Amino acid sequence: MSSRPTPFDLVFAGLVDERFPAIRESLEAAGTDPGDRDAFLLDREVVGVLRELVPDEGAGEGVTEHVALLHHAYLFWAHGRWSFSLSAPRARTLLAGRESGPDVPEAPAEYFVQFPERLVWAELIPDQPHEPLDGLFVGSRRSGWSVLGIFGLHPARAGFTVASAAGPRADRLAREGGAPLFAPVLPGGEAAGLHSIVGQQELVELAARTTALVASSRPRSSAAGPGKVIAIA
Repeated sequence: MSSRPTPFDLVFAGLVDERFPAIRESLEAAGTDPGDRDAFLLDREVVGVLRELVPDEGAGEGVTEHVALLHHAYLFWAHGRWSFSLSAPRARTLLAGRESGPDVPEAPAEYFVQFPERLVWAELIPDQPHEPLDGLFVGSRRSGWSVLGIFGLHPARAGFTVASAAGPRADRLAREGGAPLFAPVLPGGEAAGLHSIVGQQELVELAARTTALVASSRPRSSAAGPGKVIAIA
């Protein structure tokens, strides 16, 4: 599997060493639960970083997405920066539901899992071109999963698109019309061996399916180290 930079590396490399420890100290001093996004957003250190991330001209637009990205990125950093990369065969097995074992408590509380390029797609804005999934930030919360999908990440593009979802895993999740979950909706997608995410519940379902796999693949020593991507073949 080829190594690709993660969204965390691309966006936060210049901020993490100085700003994230300051956020942690501020949250601890205030007794704030880092997993509580509303409380997280009220922290002055968080507000300062957010101002650096959101362009002045876009202050009223896309703030929710920037908050979600910063929150997931901070928790990812705070819980050890665990990153995993799926091979194409393993990702296809996951998408087919053949590796969706029980929830495993040993999974990191927050991690990033990278999918093969251009394998999974989603229509994030109605009537706009579908975008490929780069990976998922996945966090376990009291209410279920919190997930942030990163789409359209490409070296020639200045940014990327995010899609967030949260909540418990749905029982007996099914698509309208009876199509399998993650079946392609792009024209020609089936012949090309592609997959699609349709709706927030499918985003949560995909995140939930990664949990047992990530837990069983995490090294039990610190050999991986912060910032290293663990390949799951």
